[in-house]
Amino acid sequence: MQDTSLANESHQRPTWDEYFLMLAKLAATRSTCLAFPVGAVIVKNKQVVATGYNGSPSGSAHCTAQGYCYPGLNSCDASKTLPSRAVHAEANAIAQAAKHGTSTDGASIYVTLEPCLSCLKLIISAGIKEVFYETSFNSGEKVLVRDSFVNEGLVALKQIHLSQVTAQQAAQFLLNPTSVARTARCVHEL
Repeated sequence: MQDTSLANESHQRPTWDEYFLMLAKLAATRSTCLAFPVGAVIVKNKQVVATGYNGSPSGSAHCTAQGYCYPGLNSCDASKTLPSRAVHAEANAIAQAAKHGTSTDGASIYVTLEPCLSCLKLIISAGIKEVFYETSFNSGEKVLVRDSFVNEGLVALKQIHLSQVTAQQAAQFLLNPTSVARTARCVHEL
């Protein structure tokens, strides 16, 4: 009989929440926003329905490509009056699902940044019932509005994080070939 404790120490499967958050973080690498790279993944029955990241609308110049959001502004958050040019990651994920005729009713969404109120309203209207996010965003009076939606039972919000072990393991998978034999022998080989 094989001692599996060594194998478990060297490879720990991520939880479902960690797995989908990592996918959202990978989606964020496609962001073309200079201020906040954000990624989103819509999930239904433990299956990915759609992904999204924030950036300029399709066909518009990417902020990262032109080096600025607006002429004279290197980032949208540098202005108090001009709105962001970016379509938010959550909205892009919902739009992707709609474009492909995929229902989001009863789904969950994983995002790297807590949804703004506009996106939260869109999420609720799309029938998404759970929001899992990594980094907090809303503050002040916006929290009151957000919490009113939660208290009405329209949506559930939960902040989640990757464990250190999962993050380190994911980094190793990203930096090295993954489809190679592990050093530990499989049980069926014994």
